[in-house]
Amino acid sequence: MEYSEGNSSYRLININTGYIKPGEPYDVIIENAVGLLEDGDFLVVSETPLAISQGRIVDEAEFKPSFSAYILADVWSKYLWGYIFGPLMGIKKRTIKNLRKLPPEARSHKEVILCYYGWKHALKPASEAGVDLSNAPGSYVSLLPDDPQGLSEEIAREIQRISGKNVTVMIIDTDATYKIGKTKFTSLPISITEIRNNWGMFGYLLGRLGHIVGPTPLGVSQDHNLDELLQIARAAEEYQKIHENNMETVYDMQELLEGDVNTITLDMLDSITHTPAVIVRKV
Repeated sequence: MEYSEGNSSYRLININTGYIKPGEPYDVIIENAVGLLEDGDFLVVSETPLAISQGRIVDEAEFKPSFSAYILADVWSKYLWGYIFGPLMGIKKRTIKNLRKLPPEARSHKEVILCYYGWKHALKPASEAGVDLSNAPGSYVSLLPDDPQGLSEEIAREIQRISGKNVTVMIIDTDATYKIGKTKFTSLPISITEIRNNWGMFGYLLGRLGHIVGPTPLGVSQDHNLDELLQIARAAEEYQKIHENNMETVYDMQELLEGDVNTITLDMLDSITHTPAVIVRKV
C-alpha cells in the first residue's frame, strides 16, 4: 500500500503473526520483519502485543466495583456522556452508541482504571489510560507496556544484531495526540518526551478545543523530527484500519470472532491473522 501526505510518500508493508500470548516472547515480530526491512525504514509496532508479551494483563472479573466505579460507569459515562456531554461536544457517533450500551462489566473496568491510574484517567468516558479491552481473552484487559522507550531501543538493537540493518522502531498507541498552538499533548499516562502526557480527562477535554494530530508514539529508538514521527504514525494507523482483522474496539473483536467478550478464548484469538507491526518506508 502507498500512503501520501503533503510532499511525503510512503510504502507500507504489513508484518503478520499469530496471536502473541501472555508471557510469550515478541520475537516473532522481529523474525517476520527482518527479511522485509531495509536501512532507513521505520518499524511501527502496536503497544498491545508488547504489553501482553510482558504479561501486563489483568482479569477485570477479579475486581469488585466500588461505589465510585458504579457512578463512573452507570451515571458519568453511560448517561451523562452518552446522552448529554458526548453529543454536545461532537464526539464520534460510534463512541456515543457504545457509551449508551455500556454493559454491567464496565463497573469493574472503571475499578481497574481507578486502581492502576486514578481518577484523572477514570473520568475519561472511554479508552481510559490506554487500557485495551480488545485483543485479550475473556474478561482480561491489557495495560500499557512497561518502558516502551526501552522496548523500542531493544527491538532496534536486535534487528541490527541479526541483520545489520539500521531501522527506527516506534511503538504507538491509537489514543490521540492533540495539538493546541505549538503544544502537543495526550491524555495517556506515557508518551515520548516531546509530547506532554498524563493529562487524563483534562487532556481529553482540551483536545476538543484543539485537533487530533495522530496516534501517540510511546517510544522511539532514534531521534527524529516530531512532525515526521507523527506523520509516520498516521500512515501506519491508516494501514491498520483497513486490515480485515483490525480490532480497534472490544465491539470489533466480538463481531470478528462472533462471540460475547467473556467467551472469547486464546484459541479464538489465535485463529485469525494479526498485524502487530507495519514497515513504513519513504519513497
